[in-house]
Amino acid sequence: MRKVNLVEASQHLSELIEAAMRGEEVIITQDGQPVVQLVPIPTEKKRYPAKAGTAVGLVTIAEDFDDPLEDFKDYM
Repeated sequence: MRKVNLVEASQHLSELIEAAMRGEEVIITQDGQPVVQLVPIPTEKKRYPAKAGTAVGLVTIAEDFDDPLEDFKDYM
């Protein structure tokens, strides 16, 4: 863990950002108290397209799916 005060952080910001991107914990302090933690933004995991057939059996359609609804029989 690397602790630096605010003045030092402003002078070496690019170095501190690089350290955080490498996974090093960087804490910036003000008056001896921690106020900011630099952490890298997590990269998005690579998504692979779904393979055909992987959801077979998960969705079912009722037998009467396309039958007229009771509430609409008066209008038909």
